[in-house]
Amino acid sequence: MFTQAVLLKGPKDLELADLQLTDPGPGDLVVDIRHSGISTGTEKLFWSGQMPPFPGMGYPLVPGYEAAGEVIEAGRDTGYSVGDHVFVPGANCYDGAFGLFGGAAHRVVTDHTRVTRIDSGHGAQGALLALAATARHAMAGLDKALPDLIVGHGVLGRLLARLTIAAGAPAPTVWEIDPDRRQGAMGYEVVHPDEDERRDYTAIYDASGNGDLLNDLVGRIAKGGEIVLAGFYTAPLQFAFPPAFMKEARFRVAAEWDREDLAATRALVENGALSLDGLITHQAQAADAPQAYTTAFEDPTCLKMILNWEQAA
Repeated sequence: MFTQAVLLKGPKDLELADLQLTDPGPGDLVVDIRHSGISTGTEKLFWSGQMPPFPGMGYPLVPGYEAAGEVIEAGRDTGYSVGDHVFVPGANCYDGAFGLFGGAAHRVVTDHTRVTRIDSGHGAQGALLALAATARHAMAGLDKALPDLIVGHGVLGRLLARLTIAAGAPAPTVWEIDPDRRQGAMGYEVVHPDEDERRDYTAIYDASGNGDLLNDLVGRIAKGGEIVLAGFYTAPLQFAFPPAFMKEARFRVAAEWDREDLAATRALVENGALSLDGLITHQAQAADAPQAYTTAFEDPTCLKMILNWEQAA
């Protein structure tokens, strides 16, 4: 069995290729992907060649961990049926290519425990579930303060803000330096950092991935405040110790989501508490993947690019 897939052969060397799939077993699903998202965080780092050494990394690789599609074959041990719609957080099912992420393909083979049932009515928005679950993971759990300041108004920053409001907390302030990206707020204020004089934030969530901001953020927290590193950082992080000492600053790293986050986020979306509207700004046919990836990573107006696989061979 073969599939068309996005193949990243090296930094900025990307094409649509035919790849052989591994044979499915009794616990596997074969899923025809309808939509896959392009991550402007980790995937951009692989595309640009800036990703630090990472377990399972290597070229050529199939990117993509934001995908939604329909089950076309279900193993006897899966509990799924043909026709079920699922979110797929990537797949490692390719002969001759790393599947570190592996969701940017017309068809995938994946263990049934990795996928999550979703409503087919979500359409392209179904591919956003991973980002929403990532935002939820950063915020949910014991001893985690909800953000009162979010740095960055990209998709992750917007989801953090929407989830904060959905949790019944006061609307956070969001920082954004790009005037175009300051648009689209839903019940919260987005400002340029220079317009914000507040210096007593309890919990600052950095969704910018810019480690050079740490000293500025330390200066903005109250004593004992927390800075949550919710982005992905390519360079070693550092900060001046004396100001952090005086503030008794706390730092926390937010990693990727788990299945509990995925289930909770799906419930929030399906009951209307969390909207995914306005996050997808660009869509392209899978055949145009090389240009779509360039647009996703280099066009500042692109919040989220979605590839449409429905017309793929």
